[in-house]
Amino acid sequence: MGKGTDKLYITHSEWSSSDAYSASAGSNVSQKAPNGSSFKRLPFNFCAASLQPFQNPVCTPEGTIFDVEVISQWLAKHNTNPINGKPLKDKDLIKLNFARNSDDGGGESGKGDMVDPVTFKVFTDNTHIVAIRHGSEANVFAWETVERLNIKAKMWKDLVDDWEFGRSDIITLQDPQNIESRDLSQFKFLKEGESVLTKEQQEERQKGSVNIDALGRVGDKVLRAKEAVERARREREAGGDVNRSKAITKTGQSNSAPKPSLIQEKRLAYNAAQYTTGKAAASFTSTGLTPETSGERALLTDEEYMLRPKRVKIKGYARIETNMGSLNIELQTETAPRAVWNFVQLAKKGYYNGVQFHRNIRNFMIQGGDPTGTGKGGTSIWGKNFNDEFDGPLTHDARGVMSMANKGKNTNSSQFFIIYRPAKHLDRKHTIFARVVGGLEVLQKMENAAVDSSNRPIDDIIMENVVVFVDPFEEFQKQKAEKDAAEKEKEEIKKQGGTEDDKTTWTGKRIRGDGTIMQAELSGSVGKYLKTVPDTAAGKVVPDDELLGMEPAKKKVKAGGFGNFDGW
Repeated sequence: MGKGTDKLYITHSEWSSSDAYSASAGSNVSQKAPNGSSFKRLPFNFCAASLQPFQNPVCTPEGTIFDVEVISQWLAKHNTNPINGKPLKDKDLIKLNFARNSDDGGGESGKGDMVDPVTFKVFTDNTHIVAIRHGSEANVFAWETVERLNIKAKMWKDLVDDWEFGRSDIITLQDPQNIESRDLSQFKFLKEGESVLTKEQQEERQKGSVNIDALGRVGDKVLRAKEAVERARREREAGGDVNRSKAITKTGQSNSAPKPSLIQEKRLAYNAAQYTTGKAAASFTSTGLTPETSGERALLTDEEYMLRPKRVKIKGYARIETNMGSLNIELQTETAPRAVWNFVQLAKKGYYNGVQFHRNIRNFMIQGGDPTGTGKGGTSIWGKNFNDEFDGPLTHDARGVMSMANKGKNTNSSQFFIIYRPAKHLDRKHTIFARVVGGLEVLQKMENAAVDSSNRPIDDIIMENVVVFVDPFEEFQKQKAEKDAAEKEKEEIKKQGGTEDDKTTWTGKRIRGDGTIMQAELSGSVGKYLKTVPDTAAGKVVPDDELLGMEPAKKKVKAGGFGNFDGW
């Protein structure tokens, strides 16, 4: 059953291929399209000559539908059928009466869709459509209606106007089982390259491809501008461009270095964000805003600029002074800038002074930072919770790691805790922002402190003061200010012409302000770095004439050996 095989089935590729039993074209498709041309079907409501939807349809006795205006123009010149080339006259055309389901619907002519006048089924490209002829006119029906109500019932009267007809008066306009009659590739006038246009199409072609009437005043201005540009281009080609010719001659005569362009690209600000201000989009959608045509980058504040991860790589140092001793901590600014900023600013503000550690669990951690002492209070420096920071490689892998306490995702405030032992289950749940680097014996005292049933220390452990020794953000701002001052000084020197090294080439020639090279005078130096040594030992100068008269010194002949065998 399979193609060239003993399979009991046909594969999908064999079924849909162009040389087998295609699902869309049936068998022997290769014989129908021997040249491999693709089948193009003419829709039932299109004129076969203009290939556009018809307005006033007529048909031939064979069932080919034309628009009366289009076919009349064709017959006035050729007197043949444009589809098959056979003779055709005006008197052979039959007017078609299509029924529509609305007087003001959405059809091509604005009168609704074409339907069967009895069943009111809408005609499609898959409907078997016939026309019943009465002299020079014909009413259009669906074939199933005529077959059921006329042929099988043997009632040979028109279902619309009761005119008698015979089987020879039935004209097939569209048969889905015989679509070769609507194959565009078989139309004679298309094969010969001729075209049949309506009056509207001819007028549009004469006017051009642009519908000027639909453009309005703005369209007129655009077209006039295009015409002016085209006119100027023709004049320039005819008379020659004086400016361009002068530029060519100048480039051939001058060897000077090109001057720097006066148009400079706008440099991005150091605190430019990755997103724009949004003014262009807002002005595009709102008439109350001033129009913006450029998408400028939004500018970050100094705080937002510094609090980007890996922006500030300077580590900070602070000391937490308690009633049991002091803890020295190292702040991890590179991986948790927001948490470090929050802790440093609260410490400078004196927020932690007098705050007690309200929770202490042996072999786990000690927690504090809540001024209310309940574990439910505390606010950040911004007055609201801030997001977690898990970008870095830090983990809860050692004693003394300091992290932010929270009530869930992105709920960091002022509370923090210090772990007594590794706690890997806290990774990526709490932001690590510091670690204890000094005072581990004090941390041991805290762990050994007695607590009640709710893990609250019986004897209060109070943070008396938090001292910030190294503020990483202040250090970053100092370094940035120094770098900006150096760059500004370099720009000033560049505006003034640069340094001495910038004004001299490696061969010792001076560079003018416009970029051209000044020819250096003859000097006793070779290039910029090599200097000739004056002949001070001799103390006299030999004239050029004597130098020309002097003979070169003879080379000494080496004694011994065989020589060059001249005497042999």
